[in-house]
Amino acid sequence: MKPLIVIPARGGSKGIPGKNTKLLNGKPLINYTIDVARSIFDDERIIVSTDAESIKLVVESTGLFVPFLRPKELSTDTATSYDVLLHAMNFAKDSGVEFDTVILLQPTSPFRTSIHIKEALQLYSSDIDMVVSVKESDENPYYSLFEEDQNGFLEKSKEGQFTRRQDCPKVYSYNGAIYIINPESLHSTTLSEFKKIRKYSMPSINSIDLDTPLDWELAALVSKKMD
Repeated sequence: MKPLIVIPARGGSKGIPGKNTKLLNGKPLINYTIDVARSIFDDERIIVSTDAESIKLVVESTGLFVPFLRPKELSTDTATSYDVLLHAMNFAKDSGVEFDTVILLQPTSPFRTSIHIKEALQLYSSDIDMVVSVKESDENPYYSLFEEDQNGFLEKSKEGQFTRRQDCPKVYSYNGAIYIINPESLHSTTLSEFKKIRKYSMPSINSIDLDTPLDWELAALVSKKMD
C-alpha cells in the first residue's frame, strides 16, 4: 500500500476560534494528529492542507514541512473535504508522489491512536470506496429519533415494534477520525455518494470530535486523564 495522508486545517473556525492551534492540555490541537500520522507514515507522504500562515508555522515547528497554502477558493466556508482532497492529490501527483490510497485525518479527533489507524487499514481493499471510523450511536431511529409527519405530528424515523433500545438494530455515526479512501472512487464521485463503505468502530472516548466549546471542555478533561 502506498498511502497519501491528508490533514486538513483551515484557519477560520466559528465554533472554537483558532481551534487547530489552540492548546489542548498544553499541546496544539493539530499536533495530536501530526504525531499519530508520523508514528506510522513517512513525512513525505503527509500533507497538511491549510490556508493559514499561523497554522503552517505551528506545523513546521514540529519539523513537518507544509508544501503550500491553499488557494483562496479552498479557504471559504463552502469549500468541501472533497475539493481539499482533490487539490492535495493533484499536488502530490505533480510532485511525483505515487499513492494508491488516501487517508484523511481531521485535527478535530485528538484521541484517535496509531492502533486505530492500523486496524482500520486492515479493513481496506481496492474493491471498495472507503473505510470510515464510526461510533455506535446513542440515538436510534427505531426508538428515540422522530420526524414530523404532514400534519405536524411526531412519528418514529424508522418503523419497528421495539420496546427497548437494546433490542433495536445497531446504528452508527461517523466520528470524523479516520477516512481511508480509494482515490479512483474519489475521482468518480463525491464522498457522500460512496456506496461501498466499510465501518471501523471506535470507543466513544476516542471518538470525541471537537466542534463546540463544550466538546473542548470534555476533551480537556479526557486529555488530562490520559496523561
